[in-house]
Amino acid sequence: MSVVYDYFWAADRATAVDWAIGPDGDWLRGGSLDAMCADRLEVKGLDPNVVLGKLVSFAAGIPFDSVVDPELVWPDPVEWPYGRQAPPGTESPWDSGLILQELPDGWRDTLAGVVEDAVSLLALQWFDIEEIRFADYLDAEESVRMFVGMARRARAASALMYCSCVV
Repeated sequence: MSVVYDYFWAADRATAVDWAIGPDGDWLRGGSLDAMCADRLEVKGLDPNVVLGKLVSFAAGIPFDSVVDPELVWPDPVEWPYGRQAPPGTESPWDSGLILQELPDGWRDTLAGVVEDAVSLLALQWFDIEEIRFADYLDAEESVRMFVGMARRARAASALMYCSCVV
């Protein structure tokens, strides 16, 4: 079973948290990207840290280990460091399994800048990574087009890109 990742763009972090987690980060009340977010991609197995990071490295023409990592937005890493015990009578947001990450602006701009002629080569490179198995080359190519399109729309709106998942 693979994890489902929701990629979307929002004007700011507060909006992204409200949409993906719940109002003001209240994960107990829940959020719904279906109801709130008009532009989102729901994909299986395409995690932001490695799989999408490798697409960005191919598009930028840089080694993968030079790619800046996405930033954890929720649970708030300052307020709730991983492993922190919740006070008695409360629950830790880590217990929800919800994770929200903000993708670096450079990722958005790199993907938005991919020209049509480069899509096929990027898809071929991405198709060969070991961390994901696309159904076929055309599946990889369509995924590249989806991310490039979303990045262009986010950049045009001066918005930030996010990824949420339940682990």
